[in-house]
Amino acid sequence: MSGRKPRRRRANRRWPLLAALVLVAGTLASAAVLYHSVSPAVSSSTPQSSSSSGKYIILYIDQGNGVVNESDFGSMLTFASSQGFNTLFFQVYREGSLLFDTAQLGYFISQAHAQGFKIFFSLYFTNGSQTIPASIYNLGEDGISLDMSTLSFSQESSLFTSLRQGYTSGLTAITTTNLTLSLSPDLLVLETYTSQIEQYSQYIHPGVIASVGVFATTSKSDYEQEVQYALANGDGVMVFDYAGLMKSGY
Repeated sequence: MSGRKPRRRRANRRWPLLAALVLVAGTLASAAVLYHSVSPAVSSSTPQSSSSSGKYIILYIDQGNGVVNESDFGSMLTFASSQGFNTLFFQVYREGSLLFDTAQLGYFISQAHAQGFKIFFSLYFTNGSQTIPASIYNLGEDGISLDMSTLSFSQESSLFTSLRQGYTSGLTAITTTNLTLSLSPDLLVLETYTSQIEQYSQYIHPGVIASVGVFATTSKSDYEQEVQYALANGDGVMVFDYAGLMKSGY
């Protein structure tokens, strides 16, 4: 009998501890159920990330791959919103031609802003004789992006200087395939199109925005992984482009 008393006393001390553990486990389980019941679901197919707060998640709209005008601008915005984008690089100028008048451009701006998007007018240059259309300045867009990778550095530098001197109401951006470009816009977007974005790791860091090309990815999971890598390591991601995403079904 004397040998059983210590065991009983130790057993009696364990009951309060076990009860406390059961209570804590029950509380944690209840909290988990509550969290899942009130937290919004985010599809793994979207560019959203827990590390992307405050970063640019850019959808590039290339008018050469698929025209977007007033008739389908709204559906494009709906798609962009559903996929977690917060910024548009909307191409309004191609190869020396302005594609829209100021009334149309104003419409795109107002519609984008009403849906909570930032909108940059993207200008696509193919030779050094093409100039920035000053009529797009001061319309209320958030910025202007120069897409001019086919030009020489001196031509790129000249266009960028012209933009900075003439455009003061918004941000400046450059999209470039030159990963060591020495120009310094507000947004420097590197065109890191590949099926293995990690190979550009030395270039993807705070201060730059990496790019994911839908045409260069091998699958939906590859696309998602590249987007998350860009978001985690740089100032954001630019996805090229809307038409490619629609065609791929990503």
